[in-house]
Amino acid sequence: MYKRILVPIDGSATSNNALREGIKLASEQHSQLRIVHVVDEAVLYSDVEGFMDITALRKALQESSKNLLTKAAETAKKGGVDAETAQLNTAGERIATTITEEAKRWSADLIVMGTHGRSGFDRLLMGSIAEGVARIAPAPVLLIRD
Repeated sequence: MYKRILVPIDGSATSNNALREGIKLASEQHSQLRIVHVVDEAVLYSDVEGFMDITALRKALQESSKNLLTKAAETAKKGGVDAETAQLNTAGERIATTITEEAKRWSADLIVMGTHGRSGFDRLLMGSIAEGVARIAPAPVLLIRD
């Protein structure tokens, strides 16, 4: 049913659960699996300038993302699925927009992602990337709760 499954990850336990579900679905349906991680460069343009070396911070963010994607691809391989990976940069956009743009570009049939299930004040402060994706996604979104 789903031929192209996109799984955005962030390294959290909930994200890891979503990855496992995406791998399971891809294996069962012989689907292509694309694992993505968004590097949110907004932190680079906040008040850290003058306190930190922005170039070093950018490099650390990129390296951390690369390691996360490598580990996720290894997890997929152990689950019998060859996954492609991609590091995405926000380029000033919201993370949800970056994910949905990638889903459009890659022609994803399904997006599988974790949601932390925040509510109330926490949700107001932190927002919900998963909710943002679900609102504007070009494909169905399967949300995996923590």
